[in-house]
Amino acid sequence: MSILHTDDTIAAISSPPGGGIGIVRLSGADAFAIAARVWRGQRSWEDRHVYYGKIMDGADTADEVLLIAMRAPRTYTTEDTVEINCHGGVRAMQTVLRLLLANGARLAEPGEFTKRAFLHGRIDLSQAEAVLDVISAQTALSHKAALSQLDGRLAKQAKRLTAHLLQALTRIEAAIDYPEYDETAVTIPQIREDAQAALAIADKLLQTADSGRILRDGLETVIIGRPNVGKSSLLNALLNEDRAIVTDIPGTTRDTLSEFASIGGIPLRLTDTAGLRHTDDEVERIGVERSRQHAAAAELLLYVIDGAAPLCSEDIQALQAYAAKQTTVFAILNKQDKGIQTDRAAIAAIVGDENVLTISAKEETGLQALAGRVQDRFCQNQAQSQGMGVEGTVFLTNTRHIDALTCAQAALANALATIDNGLPEDFIAIDIRTAYDAAGEITGETADGDLLDSIFSQFCLGK
Repeated sequence: MSILHTDDTIAAISSPPGGGIGIVRLSGADAFAIAARVWRGQRSWEDRHVYYGKIMDGADTADEVLLIAMRAPRTYTTEDTVEINCHGGVRAMQTVLRLLLANGARLAEPGEFTKRAFLHGRIDLSQAEAVLDVISAQTALSHKAALSQLDGRLAKQAKRLTAHLLQALTRIEAAIDYPEYDETAVTIPQIREDAQAALAIADKLLQTADSGRILRDGLETVIIGRPNVGKSSLLNALLNEDRAIVTDIPGTTRDTLSEFASIGGIPLRLTDTAGLRHTDDEVERIGVERSRQHAAAAELLLYVIDGAAPLCSEDIQALQAYAAKQTTVFAILNKQDKGIQTDRAAIAAIVGDENVLTISAKEETGLQALAGRVQDRFCQNQAQSQGMGVEGTVFLTNTRHIDALTCAQAALANALATIDNGLPEDFIAIDIRTAYDAAGEITGETADGDLLDSIFSQFCLGK
């Protein structure tokens, strides 16, 4: 599809099948005329009013519907738009869509409504991509991060960055085009200042990339520990359901069990594991080995300890080994309901006092403190660095944005080195232009047609 081909009228089903109501959307210059050809009801439509009527298939009624007419430019695509709310069955929605297509509309391609919103300047490319993130968000925080991007907060920072670069390029071009006005002593410090300001913005945004990825994709989290310390009980408590079998028999969990959970708004990909111990049982032995493999790949380890018993050497050795690998380890002292007997100070000396948490998985106490610690560890630092709360922070959640800023960051570092080495403005311009082209791809300022088609092809029909 040509990126400039927006002069026809498109239609698509914009809601999933199976609901009580289905939405079929029309957008384009002929949206009102096409809808009128299949409509029986009031003929004059006021902007943003709802009308009851019927969609007709010749002389037969196809469906009873509600119709909303929205006039350009105050619509999602900035074009005339009609939304037909029909019954949500597959047959009903497909029938309405078929009639619209038969009367002059073209079937919209994936993401074409959002693509038109971008091409008509209603949203930038980062906001368009945020639509997908809003749809796929799995937790409250990831949803708010996506809404922040949809609201244009990332775009605002990216445009500040490109504005500095554009100003630097303007200064360079002026110096090259008008050499008779020899003001290099003035121009070079200004170019340096612009490059440093742009680099500071890129650095600050890239600091949020790890947290942003976690908000979008989830944190690989492994629950590990010796048998019968409450690992499966903790999993069940975090999931708020009896997902794992819990018994007093050591070795009940013989294989890994993975589930998704939200803790403190952070999506976690939780894996419950077999208890760490030496065993002659071949099946359990394989399970223990898998536990170690998962632990080695984890971003967060929830090491569960029987807090109602004295601290054993196996726990100390395991905690020391995991902490030495620089994996984030939270020591979970379970069975608070029975009274804590474990030496907390000895554990804190290994993993840090802030990473020792006391809970009762059975009574589901202490889980809020765990949630707060997860949020503090993986998102709060980035929020504080931007001088705002987690909900207001601009997080980089998109790999494309991270790659673009990383490229801009490297080019700016090269530009500053070029300035320090006293090379001519032509050489500086090469790196500044590279940085500008990379950063401009975030909002679409420098994006080409292939990139746009690649991005919007990820959308589903009707979005």
